[in-house]
Amino acid sequence: MGKRRIWRCRSKDRLLQKQMAAATMKALRKMQPARGLSMESAPVPALGPTDVLVRVKAASICGTDLHIYGWDRWSQGRIKPPLTLGHEFCGHVERIGEEVTAVKPGDFVSAEMHVNCGHCHQCRVGEAHICQNLRIIGIDQDGAFAEFVKIPASNIIKLDPAIPEHYGAILDPLGNAVHTVLAGPIAGQTVLVTGCGPIGLMAIAVAKACGSSTIFATETNEQRRAMAKKMGADMALNPAAENAVKRILEETSGTGVDVLLEMSGNPTAIQQGFKALRAGGRASLLGIPTENVPLDLVKDVIFKGATVQGIYGRRMYGTWEQMIALLKAKRLNLEPLFGERETLDKFENAFQKLQGGLPGKILLYPNGVSR
Repeated sequence: MGKRRIWRCRSKDRLLQKQMAAATMKALRKMQPARGLSMESAPVPALGPTDVLVRVKAASICGTDLHIYGWDRWSQGRIKPPLTLGHEFCGHVERIGEEVTAVKPGDFVSAEMHVNCGHCHQCRVGEAHICQNLRIIGIDQDGAFAEFVKIPASNIIKLDPAIPEHYGAILDPLGNAVHTVLAGPIAGQTVLVTGCGPIGLMAIAVAKACGSSTIFATETNEQRRAMAKKMGADMALNPAAENAVKRILEETSGTGVDVLLEMSGNPTAIQQGFKALRAGGRASLLGIPTENVPLDLVKDVIFKGATVQGIYGRRMYGTWEQMIALLKAKRLNLEPLFGERETLDKFENAFQKLQGGLPGKILLYPNGVSR
């Protein structure tokens, strides 16, 4: 009798798979190798035995999505249309593959969108976030700007229902900030955040929550400087209007900051950050320059005895545990980042606002906006 029940369950699941495979959903896709995106009807993803289908509740636009929308040089070399964008999201489990046991339909989840191979040297030594064969959902395969997204079960992050959906939708970039800030000692340290885009702003909040003594921020955009103050920066400087390095050195009695968190990728900001760093300080670099950056390695790195770290993505899965613990403890105030919400089909308006320098995050809702 037990075997019959198992057979019936599997038959029912296979029937459901066929029904879902025949179904379609709305998705925001890159269809052509040119500027722009379009709303399309796409098949609901078919699941393998270790996959999870998530009904997307909210998704957030990343700077990478802006690059793909504009079809810049990086996008032309990486993106292969047609592709559904989106790698920042949260939602509820709709259906699971037959071998999945860690989550069940209805669970509130997000996901690590970097998919590692599990076999290369980095994966074997605990550095899966820099896997040699890394693939990114929303960049290398269809992502979360859709009604449904398919995720490997091993990448699913089950969320506490107490975490608000707007926080759940930005855990990917928040993880970048947490990884950068907590890559070394931070409590009681003076900190400089160069670049106050969304991740830089999150880094300010994380550093504040983790006990930094004084937080400096440099940013040329006036709106983002104002936002930096709301997020917890003690001083937000405009390096285009004043000598920010001189000011920081004055405020630190000529010593410089203990920690540089570089979020801009701007060559001038990077150079200024290293000049403001104290001897023996830590420089954690997340921003991605689009050109070579000249540095005085002797004066600003070697003779300073500086520790320089390249930061990529989130550690899998230590960073997730850290940021979820911070959120559950209600240590992070990210509310100033939010305010803009759009249905997925109003994406053009959202992308234009972000391209215009709007600080903060815009959330997209495939199934209607939550307020």
